Amino acid sequence: MNSPFYRQHWQRISLPLLEQFQTELWVCHLHCLVPAIAGNKWLKLKYHIQHIQQYEKTGILTFGGAFSNHLAAVAAAGKAFGFQTHAIVRHDSVVTNPTLAACQAHDMQLSFVNRQVYRQRQQPEYLATLQQQFPNWLIVPEGGTSALGLQGVAELQLAQTPNGPAKLICCATGSGGTVAGLALGHPHLPVLGVSVVQDPGLAAQITALVPQQHNWQLLPDCSGCRYGRFDQATLGLCLELSRQNLPLEPVYTGKAFRTLLQQLEQQQIAPGQRIVFFHTGGLQGLDGLQQQQLISSEQYQQLKSAELRLWHQFGERLTEEIPLRPTDA
Repeated sequence: MNSPFYRQHWQRISLPLLEQFQTELWVCHLHCLVPAIAGNKWLKLKYHIQHIQQYEKTGILTFGGAFSNHLAAVAAAGKAFGFQTHAIVRHDSVVTNPTLAACQAHDMQLSFVNRQVYRQRQQPEYLATLQQQFPNWLIVPEGGTSALGLQGVAELQLAQTPNGPAKLICCATGSGGTVAGLALGHPHLPVLGVSVVQDPGLAAQITALVPQQHNWQLLPDCSGCRYGRFDQATLGLCLELSRQNLPLEPVYTGKAFRTLLQQLEQQQIAPGQRIVFFHTGGLQGLDGLQQQQLISSEQYQQLKSAELRLWHQFGERLTEEIPLRPTDA
């Protein structure tokens, strides 16, 4: 996994609950020369980019909401690797926010559609129409969840922590691709995905992606909040962990982390294990939360400071130029 372009780093977390249940909890971070492609984003995009380069495609057309981490990553990848990007954005009107501003700064073209049109994003007829409009483009599903995306995620190795073998892997999930890829890449380890979306079809989607894998489990996040929203307990946990230089945001990673701790506290997870929490990134979303006044300026600064401290700790070795081809990464 390590390369001049990308680094895998481990961070052990200390909490009274973990000591009480004699549990080791390691967070795996993936840091990238292009910060917007950190977390699971590079894993999902690597083979899509190789496909573009191999078949000389014009670029990537993909889908996402107005605050999508996936869109931000695709736009940044297009700028870094020199291909065009276009997004079908779910929203009832043209909007401006930090995520979309960053996408446009990376030359991504945006098409806004209402929710009814957006629901067609997996329909063959709709995709065929888009392919006619963008004949030499690679259409990538929402979240980068495809066979190519799974291939990249499956390469990530989380079985061995700095202190020994893991017994359980946990991560947040929205489209199912990361859980499916981790299950595929770690067939002998249980993978726990915490769903941050209220999508009753998500488990079926994961099953369709990896029908041969039975080592994964999907849980709803413990907050019960709808997608894009969070409760004060989740935000409080994010703020508490920021003091350990663990940057989380309350929409994705914070919900998953809190659910993992709750499962341990309720003894749904056996004590005395070594657990890996895969940090899927998404910290760019903090800018949007502040803009919407869902977090205060003080809370934003505290969470962003943790991200910066971690970046200075781990990112200082990422000093070489971006490879010309993702195969070099």
